[in-house]
Amino acid sequence: MIQVRELDWREPDFDARLGQLLAGCDELDAELTLAVQSILREVRMRGDAALVEYTNKFDQRNVTAADLEVPRPRLKEAAASLAQDLRAALEQAAARIRDFHLRQNAGSWAYDDGTGVRLGQRVTALDRIGVYVPGGRAAYPSSVLMNAVPARVAGVGEIIMTAPAPRGELHPAVLAAAHIAGVDRVFSVGGAQAIAAMAWGTATIPAVDKIVGPGNRYVTAAKRLVFGSVGIDMVAGPSEVVVVYDGSSDPAWVAMDLFAQAEHDEDARAILICTGTEHAARVRAEMERLLPDLERRDIIRAALERNGASIIVADRLAAAAAVNRIAPEHLELAVAEPEQLLGLVRHAGAVFLGCHAAEVLGDYCAGPNHVLPTARSARFSSALGVQDFQKRTSVTQCTAAAAAQLGRIASVLARAEGLTAHARAAEYRAERH
Repeated sequence: MIQVRELDWREPDFDARLGQLLAGCDELDAELTLAVQSILREVRMRGDAALVEYTNKFDQRNVTAADLEVPRPRLKEAAASLAQDLRAALEQAAARIRDFHLRQNAGSWAYDDGTGVRLGQRVTALDRIGVYVPGGRAAYPSSVLMNAVPARVAGVGEIIMTAPAPRGELHPAVLAAAHIAGVDRVFSVGGAQAIAAMAWGTATIPAVDKIVGPGNRYVTAAKRLVFGSVGIDMVAGPSEVVVVYDGSSDPAWVAMDLFAQAEHDEDARAILICTGTEHAARVRAEMERLLPDLERRDIIRAALERNGASIIVADRLAAAAAVNRIAPEHLELAVAEPEQLLGLVRHAGAVFLGCHAAEVLGDYCAGPNHVLPTARSARFSSALGVQDFQKRTSVTQCTAAAAAQLGRIASVLARAEGLTAHARAAEYRAERH
């Protein structure tokens, strides 16, 4: 039997127990951080020499710096070698992701305010970005598409990609996805050493302006540590889903959606919110029935028992309140009339309306990005998008009369702050008009 914690809004300690469920460990692992700092320092100081040493050590390889870049023809060959259905699926997913993100592409703008001042904003793409693609236990071509396609839509000048190649093996689907998404250069390097190389550059791997893409704890720690020298998408934690269920759909679908999230790894979080104990009981029965047939059942069980929960609430209003407190990465509203409940939701990385909109469709091919805020960061951040690969630069132009008028205002404010050079710079414009 799966031992998932149960919370009931009628219990006096409900709020405290929900708080305990959500309490993540914000403290960095000191030992891991020191190890990552050492790798970053070595790559920054010694460049390719350190990069090759770590690659050979951690990925059980015997390469030189010249072997790290994957030849471009190999990407095209990988795409051609894929099974027809897999290649078609990647191409269809890429097209849908591109179509969705094209609608995010905001242009530059400008206006005259009527006083002789022209104001505007220029939108320009980043020159070069780096996409990190995890490897090892599994291949993630979907991660390539979700990170590289929006960058290409944004107009990024060059996209490079790094991915670990344990024992020299790179999955053909990952290389094919890089070809389909329009990645310019691919390097078979992983771990914190890849992050260091992209942050500061080596003779082989060029420095980038921003690093995106998921990774293990070492990669995540490395991204956190290089931030400032280079931009990053986010510091992502374990994947998570919340499913709100009112009994209006098949409980087996709900159970499998929870399993789909829990099978990522033992740190994944899958939470069920039900508006009645009978609905939760139906889902639990399906979970017990379906779990034994799944290949990753041990991981699923461990994740559910460690981080999962079944929460009973009074009604939709209480369900929305619980959702907003959890601020999940993924939210499924498996309820009748989900649009009404959506109006009450303020914090969620991505929302899936109704029983047919399975979260896994968002993982692969619906179109919206699957790089989402985790660990309650949906309270203040958003999904990866085109805007993450662009900069916005403000532009100001003034006539002499407008500069004089603004200069008088600026002078008063500058002197209030004790910045007399600021004030004089503004007053020059006012005095000479």
